[in-house]
Amino acid sequence: MKILHLDSNHPLLIETLQKAGFENVENYNANKTEIEDMISGYEGIVIRSRFNIDRQFLDHAKNLKFIARVGAGLESIDTEYADSLGIKLIAAPEGNRNAVGEQALGMLLALLNNLLKADREVKNGQWLREANRGHELNGKTVGIIGYGNMGKAFSKKLRGFECKVICYDIKEDVGDQNAEQVSLEKLKEEADVLSLHTPWTPQTNKMVDSGFINSFTKPFWLINTARGKSVVTEDLVAALKSKKILGAALDVLEFEKSSFETLFDSDNLPVALKELFEMDNVILSPHIAGWTMESKIGLAQTIAEKIIVNFS
Repeated sequence: MKILHLDSNHPLLIETLQKAGFENVENYNANKTEIEDMISGYEGIVIRSRFNIDRQFLDHAKNLKFIARVGAGLESIDTEYADSLGIKLIAAPEGNRNAVGEQALGMLLALLNNLLKADREVKNGQWLREANRGHELNGKTVGIIGYGNMGKAFSKKLRGFECKVICYDIKEDVGDQNAEQVSLEKLKEEADVLSLHTPWTPQTNKMVDSGFINSFTKPFWLINTARGKSVVTEDLVAALKSKKILGAALDVLEFEKSSFETLFDSDNLPVALKELFEMDNVILSPHIAGWTMESKIGLAQTIAEKIIVNFS
C-alpha cells in the first residue's frame, strides 16, 4: 500500500510503517491543487492540518482507502463524504490525551493562583501579595463538557485535589470513578470551573455565548483546551468584565486559522481579541495542549499502529 505523507511527524511513524511493508512518500511543499493532481496514485494519506480534505480533493482520490490525521479531531476532513466513498478515517486522540490533561490542570492552577500576573509584577519590582491572593481547587466543583479521551485524562489529573468533578456528554454512560455524569443543567448549577473538551461540530460551534454563560448559577473559571470556535470571544470578554467569568485559560482562540498554525495573519485583529490580550485574569497559549515531546511520539505510534491493524 502506497501512503502519501503531507505533514512532517516524528520519524517513528514512517519507520514503523516501512517495517510493516508500506511504501511511504513524503511531500510537504506541494500545494493542494498539486496534491490533487497526484493523489489518485495513493491508497493512504497521513496529514495533520496542512489543508482541508474537502469533496473536491476526495473526488480526485480515486484509490484512497484511508485518511489518517495525526491529531485528535477530524474537523478538517469532509467526514460524511469520505464515509460515503468507503474511506476509513483514523485519528489519534489516545496519543496526546495525557498532554492535554496536564496542560488543562497546569492552566487551571496558574489561573486560580494568579501565577502569570504575579510573575510579571515581581519581575517589574512589584511585591503585591494581597492583590495576588489566590483560590484553592480543594472543595471546588469542576465541570467537564465532553468526556472522551481528553476529558477523562483531565479528570484523572484532578484526583488528589479533593475537588468534586462532574461531566456532561452527549453520549450516555461515559462517567467513571473520576467524574459523575450529570445533565447539562446540573453542571451549570454546580460548576465553579468549566473545562471544555469537545470536538468542533455544528453543535459546539459558538456554544459558549452570552446565553450559555449567563445560564450558569455561579460565577466560574473557564478552561478551553478544545477548539477556539466553541467560544464567542466578544461574549467571553463581556463576561470577564462583569465577573460572571472569573478568569479564563485558553489554549485555543476563535480566530485561529483552520490549520491551527496561525493567528496573527491579519493586521486587523478583532477588538474583542485585543481586549482579551490585555486582561490580567486571562492566560493564553498557542494551541499547544497535546503538543509535547512525548505526545509527538505517542501520536506517531498510535497512527502507525492503527494503519497496520486495519490495512496489513
